[in-house]
Amino acid sequence: MMASLVTNILLTCSIFCTLNVAGFTPEVDALLKWKATLHSQTSTNILLPSWTYDPNLNTSAQKAVSPCNWHGVSCNEIGSIYRLNLSSSGINGTLAHMSFSLFPNLEYFELSVNNFYGIIPSKISHLSNLIYLDLSSNQFTGIIPLETGNLRNLVTLHLFNNQLGGSIPQTLCQLTFLSGLALNDNNLYGSIPTCLGQLSNLSYIFLNSNNISGAIPESLVNLKNLTLLVLYQNQLSGRIPRELGKLTSLQSVELQYNNLSGSIPSSLGELKSIFLLRLYSNKLSGLIGQELGNMTSLSTLEIGNNQLNGSIPSSFGNLRALETLVLSDNQLSGSIPPVLGKLKWVRFDITNNHVSGSLPDDICNGRKLEFLGVSNNKLTGRIPKSLYNCSSLTRVRFDGNQLTGDISEIFGVYPRLNYINLNDNQVYGKISDSWSKCTNLTMIQMGGNRIGGSMPPSLGNSIQLEILNLSFNDLVGEIPKEFGRIAHMGKLFLSNNRLSGIVPQDLGSLLELERLDLSMNKLNGSIPSSLGQCSNLFSLDLSNNEFTGEIPVQLGRLVHVSVLDLSHNSLIKEIPSGLYSMSSLETLNLSHNKLSGTIPKSFESMNGLLSIDLSYNHLRGPLPKSKVFLNLTIEALQGNDDLCGNVTGLKERESESHTPISPKHKLALVILLPLLGALVLGGLMGIFSLYCRRSKKLPSTQLVSEQKHDNNLFSISTFNGREIYDEIVTRTEEFNEAYCIGIGGCGSVYKVKLSSGDTVAVKRLHSSSEVVNHDEFVNEIRALTRIRHRNIVKLFGYCSHPRNSFLIYEYLEGGSLADILGGRTAQHLDWTERVNIIKGVAYALSYMHHDCSPAIIHRDISSKNILLDSEYETRVSDFGTSKILNPNSSNWTNAAGTFGYLAPELAYTMKVTEKCDVYSFGVLVLEIIKGEHPGDMITTLATTSTEQVKLTDLVDSRILFPLHEIEDVLMSILNLAIKCVNSNPKVRPTMHEVSQKIASILQHVKSDVFCVRHV
Repeated sequence: MMASLVTNILLTCSIFCTLNVAGFTPEVDALLKWKATLHSQTSTNILLPSWTYDPNLNTSAQKAVSPCNWHGVSCNEIGSIYRLNLSSSGINGTLAHMSFSLFPNLEYFELSVNNFYGIIPSKISHLSNLIYLDLSSNQFTGIIPLETGNLRNLVTLHLFNNQLGGSIPQTLCQLTFLSGLALNDNNLYGSIPTCLGQLSNLSYIFLNSNNISGAIPESLVNLKNLTLLVLYQNQLSGRIPRELGKLTSLQSVELQYNNLSGSIPSSLGELKSIFLLRLYSNKLSGLIGQELGNMTSLSTLEIGNNQLNGSIPSSFGNLRALETLVLSDNQLSGSIPPVLGKLKWVRFDITNNHVSGSLPDDICNGRKLEFLGVSNNKLTGRIPKSLYNCSSLTRVRFDGNQLTGDISEIFGVYPRLNYINLNDNQVYGKISDSWSKCTNLTMIQMGGNRIGGSMPPSLGNSIQLEILNLSFNDLVGEIPKEFGRIAHMGKLFLSNNRLSGIVPQDLGSLLELERLDLSMNKLNGSIPSSLGQCSNLFSLDLSNNEFTGEIPVQLGRLVHVSVLDLSHNSLIKEIPSGLYSMSSLETLNLSHNKLSGTIPKSFESMNGLLSIDLSYNHLRGPLPKSKVFLNLTIEALQGNDDLCGNVTGLKERESESHTPISPKHKLALVILLPLLGALVLGGLMGIFSLYCRRSKKLPSTQLVSEQKHDNNLFSISTFNGREIYDEIVTRTEEFNEAYCIGIGGCGSVYKVKLSSGDTVAVKRLHSSSEVVNHDEFVNEIRALTRIRHRNIVKLFGYCSHPRNSFLIYEYLEGGSLADILGGRTAQHLDWTERVNIIKGVAYALSYMHHDCSPAIIHRDISSKNILLDSEYETRVSDFGTSKILNPNSSNWTNAAGTFGYLAPELAYTMKVTEKCDVYSFGVLVLEIIKGEHPGDMITTLATTSTEQVKLTDLVDSRILFPLHEIEDVLMSILNLAIKCVNSNPKVRPTMHEVSQKIASILQHVKSDVFCVRHV
């Protein structure tokens, strides 16, 4: 009888399965209809090729293509679909056309890592048997449906990494079987429902990276099975519930990047199973309890960037599993317990505290130590010799202490080390050849010590080195010529030593050098003319040495230098007139030399020059007629032979002629001069009025030429117009789309590599019939050909032909700021680079508004128009909507710019002023700090007292919170940005005031303060 029953069951199953294949079941129909609304993320892929069904096939053929054999589809024993897993299938689409009610047996529904968008339909609750729901890593928007709480069998709910908003539904508390909840990386707000404490089966909660506020519910104490509690990067406030200490199953707790306050509960010491505890970047205060030393399974403890005080508990010596300890940026004092030297550290970071005493002798016990950070404390004594053989080191910071030791005995060879900072200690001895054997070392900071002897030539083998700081030591001897081989050197600081001899010409090979400081030494001979080849130099300081000879005219090639200090030397002869080519120069100090002759008249074109000191030379003659000389005091000019000009303390400039003009001659001049002027002006306008008003000198030192060629080709270029036109057309294959890298309002941009090896960006302009305002690109040509600033994109030429008209720019491989902030590389844009970008834009706008005549308004300052080079140096671009202001005419015009950056007054008036750019700059600063456009937050900030603004609410969470000193810098810049976005344009500062304020903010910041913790 049993055999008969089994036979009947198998027969029934066989008949049902045959019907499922032979017919067109509702489940199959629903899947195929849904598939028809989906498409592949790439045009080359066929979406779900196995999802086909032909009812005309015979039974055996149909079984081969059965839905149960489709990609991602699994069926139960009766042929009904119980699992649908399309994770990582490259799908674009929505759930709007999914008939959930036709899948009564579906238990597992997985669509993660695709590009699904739109809302999560409330009808998903029809999947009444669902156990596992994973819609993570898509683009879903809207809210989490309240009806999700009807999925009473749900064990796992993964909705992370989407764009879901709203609050966490209280209805989720109905999911009594729920074990895993992951809603992280969305835009959720509101508080954590206290009723989650009812879900006694929960083993993990991920709510991180949202905007959730309020307190951590004490009700979570009921979750006895909870192992992972991850709530970081939200707006949580209040205290850490002491009840968490009762959740003895906890293995990982991450509460960093919130606004939690109060003390760290001593009850956490009862968590015997916990291996990861992260509480950094909050507002925690009080002492670190000795009870935390009871967490014997703990391997990572990170509680930095709070307001903790007291000493480091000696009980930490009981944490035998501890490998990472981060206590940085607190107010800790006392000494480091010696017992900590017995632990097998991977990371030990106590930077920016008040810890005193000495370092444990065995700090590298176990030879696993990778990061050692003890900077900016009050440590004394010798640096442990155990570090000599600690080959695991990758990053070391001792700066800002009073540590001693012989540098040649303390440090050995470290194959993985990439950064070391010993600045401002009392280390002595000689630099050994071992440092050249650290082949990954990119930064050596050893300034402010007592290091003596000469610099080993072997350092020249460290071709990967980017920063070398040996300033404020007792070094002697010459600068090794081998340093010229360090091709990637960006910063070289050797000031305040006792170096002698000549500066090797080989330093001119350092083409990536940005800052060179050799001041306060005994260097002699001539200043090397080869330094003119260091085209990326921003700052050059050779002051307080014994240099003789002339100032090399080749320094005029340094078009990016903003600070040039050659003071306190014995330089002779005249100031080279070619220095006017240093178009970015802001500070020039040539004082206390033996210079003679007159101040070059060419200095009148140096509109960016803000400060100049020519005192104590042998200069004579009139002062140039430029703004910097109008604002000078006598202190910057005293001690010269015979200078004259409109400065208090100097004699007035003599008139050029003392011969009186007779009335008869006056009448002739009144008649003839206007006629002659009109004739000359008319001739000049006939040649130049359409495209260019004056020639421009480019970095190549060639003048821009304006030429009319055969075949109606007109060019303004440093190149041969015909040749460059033909080459660009050829190399882009008649402007094939394959070379196009962007499309703007005035044209398309192409990347072109020329035969010379240079790469340029070519903007091909739309035909005149497509251009909304033909004057736009004429303005662009005029503006760019006279702008000379290191933070403004360079124009190399212009070609006009009946078939093609295009502008030739420098190509910046870093791309736009918008692309970087919106992409994955944003996390590599650290606070150093972001502040430098802000500074660069401010300087550029200040130059345009206050140093160009007539003034230039950009009108479209936004992140898409800020370009970066490979080193993240800023260039302001796209003057297609620029407006050259004429002080004597109306400036009423049509609105232009990018939505979200436009000044509010443009909504009711079309008058464009410099204050419109100031507003856009303020928005841009907020975007750079926050990592995304601030949106509606602008209105709130503009009406909020600066004392109420919290940096923690505004910083980009993708990078680590800044150290204290840079936090102060960012806060100052943030307050400045808030003034810029004031709705009243009269209240906004000018860009000159903004740039001066930023310069003042950064003036007293240490050169290495921007080094951010890599937690």
